[in-house]
Amino acid sequence: MFEKILIANRGEIAIRIIRACKELGIQTVAIFSEADRDSLHTQLADEAVCVGGPANKDSYLNMPNIISAAMISGAEAIHPGYAYFSEQPSFAEACEACGITFIGPSASAIELMGDKARAKQTAREAGVPVISGSDGIVRDHTEIAKIAGQLGYPIRLKATAGGGGRGIRVVNSPDQLENAISVASAEAESAFGNGDLYIEKEVLNPRHVEIQLLGDKFGNYVHLGERECSIQRRNQKLLEESPSPAVSPELRRRMGEAAIAMAQEAGYYSAGTVEFLLDSRGMFYFMEMNTRIQVEHPVTEYVSGVDILKEQIRIAADEKLSVTQDDVKTDGHSIECRVVAEDPDNNFAPCPGTITKLVLPGGPGVRVDTHVYSGYAIPPYYDAMIAKVIVHAPTRREAIMRMDRALSEFIIEGVKTNIAYQRSILANEYFRAGNITTDFIARRM
Repeated sequence: MFEKILIANRGEIAIRIIRACKELGIQTVAIFSEADRDSLHTQLADEAVCVGGPANKDSYLNMPNIISAAMISGAEAIHPGYAYFSEQPSFAEACEACGITFIGPSASAIELMGDKARAKQTAREAGVPVISGSDGIVRDHTEIAKIAGQLGYPIRLKATAGGGGRGIRVVNSPDQLENAISVASAEAESAFGNGDLYIEKEVLNPRHVEIQLLGDKFGNYVHLGERECSIQRRNQKLLEESPSPAVSPELRRRMGEAAIAMAQEAGYYSAGTVEFLLDSRGMFYFMEMNTRIQVEHPVTEYVSGVDILKEQIRIAADEKLSVTQDDVKTDGHSIECRVVAEDPDNNFAPCPGTITKLVLPGGPGVRVDTHVYSGYAIPPYYDAMIAKVIVHAPTRREAIMRMDRALSEFIIEGVKTNIAYQRSILANEYFRAGNITTDFIARRM
């Protein structure tokens, strides 16, 4: 096992990794930007190193400075968390070149799954159902128009690189195509430095259901069941739950087996998530694979009883999985709400500022992952999510009521948040009935 790990991230995920390391007896090194000098993750780690100025490009995306911080501090491994360098094969390669273990999959697996077109081909080769679409990258308007005509509208344009809902446009008719191509490609180029697109037939009114898996370097795999992630605004997840109200034990088994087949085909190890679209007939289709820990991993930890962060670290340290598929059971129901410093009444504009009062919820079955505290100044440079509230209860109905109770106890002053908006989702009759699809926010809120 490692003696010291550097966490190449910030915020709540950095704290989550620090806590897992402490329980494994591993020392931690936090990195921070000048804007994050007083952030909680710098205080909880054993050491903290400044890696640059406030802008991401000067600090959390400054690869030479981060690698140097690991080498100077004597860290044997780097955990990238999510976003930033978590899905950049060049970063995994740089770690390897410097004799540092990257806590994640191999650079080749990251590269393969990060190219959405190649990932889709890998799914086909693994026998995993895929959505009809282009065989790979489409280069110009004429080619896209031809494929769209063959598939039939509506179609979906998707960036071949990146994630987080960027570089995606649904096109309902030919007259929308030219503008959609231009906007999606420009957005992808800006976000990922790669404007390449591919095309898929749009699946109408689907659910977004994903499978969490773990694989070690000895060929052992388990899946930890599914997460329902259909509550999204502009392709960004707001609320997640496990298990999905639409997934039966038999469907869970088939989706889990498909996810593992995908990982095996890719030569994948570490924690990973295979994302599917699930239609109203119970047919599921591969969408993409995320080669990192995800924001919503706590709901799976609650219902499966498996500490995903610890397993991920053990795998990187060349240990075998501590659980088998027979060990994994689904216990109760878990929901996560992302608390974001934003103003729902002003088009969800980010609201940086100083928190003047903070009271976090508690009680049975309530977990809060956060990096903020009373007096903390939320910087304007980073993602506006400031906390995740996660609950666990015996049934979905009880979990909804527990989450609503927890959010009612969440007191934060000095900045605006989406807490009231999250409570309105929980109160929605369609949500309570489990009648949710990826267009829920647009249609029901």
